[in-house]
Amino acid sequence: MIYDSILGTIGRTPIVRINRSAPKHVTMFVKCEFFNPIASVKDRLAIAIIEDAERTGKLKPGQTVVEATSGNTGIALAMVCAAKGYPFVATMAESFSIERRKIMRMLGARVILTPAAERGTGMVRKAEELARKHGWFLARQFENEANPRYHRNTTGPEILQDFAGGRLDFFVTGWGTGGTLTGAGQMIRLARPEVKIIATEPAGAALLSGKPWQPHKIQGWTPDFVPKVLEREVAHQILPVTDAEAVEAARTLARNEGIFCGISSGGTFAAALKVAAEAPQGSVILAMLPDTGERYLSTLLFEGIAEGSDPEP
Repeated sequence: MIYDSILGTIGRTPIVRINRSAPKHVTMFVKCEFFNPIASVKDRLAIAIIEDAERTGKLKPGQTVVEATSGNTGIALAMVCAAKGYPFVATMAESFSIERRKIMRMLGARVILTPAAERGTGMVRKAEELARKHGWFLARQFENEANPRYHRNTTGPEILQDFAGGRLDFFVTGWGTGGTLTGAGQMIRLARPEVKIIATEPAGAALLSGKPWQPHKIQGWTPDFVPKVLEREVAHQILPVTDAEAVEAARTLARNEGIFCGISSGGTFAAALKVAAEAPQGSVILAMLPDTGERYLSTLLFEGIAEGSDPEP
């Protein structure tokens, strides 16, 4: 296939069957969002926000775009802005992985770090301050309706098309901005009301479950607030997972399935395994995998992974 730009390759990501890690009484699939061009589900959000702003006149030619990000949204916006010719500035808490900063900078972005103690709220506040000061376009991923709208128009319909005429009982997804949960979840509920939507979140920051926020290791999931675009009623059930469960599930997917994904993907798959354990015979479960494992080289996902030579057998 030939495309006019890298942006034409966003979306239409594959759904892959789990062969060695699923309980025998169910069928499990994962939607691999790391097939997007810059390797995460946030590619969808980025092009949605930028092209909506272009259509509505909120973003002017050559204007700088600024956004608060844990990494994947910033990387995706850096890609879209590079392809379209907009300068991009990311604000990001200093606790997020170093490779995310470097990827954004490789794509031409400027990265402003905010104190880890200020959490997600701090990086959002800094982005708002810079937008006001310089007249930059603020992407506002946590409240911009272009975010869930794009998932209603792409992610949800992709899933429905792939399972058209086939059984689907559970759709499992985490939440960061809430765009995937809200947009894709709404479309699935509308077209396939028999499907149960399961939202997962960190056990240590289970805001949808009514618990207070605490620091956690599942980067990209659950800032210290519930985003405005997240519609709580979309999910039939909230199923928290621990950091350790997320890491182990990501490693399991790599070892048993050859699927190389990040901690948030592991968290979603860990939740899907919990759903599977209680699911009726013959159930079909789909879990979202938001990004690639390469975003996590400096994190606990790779702790204990050797760098030198392994001993010869």
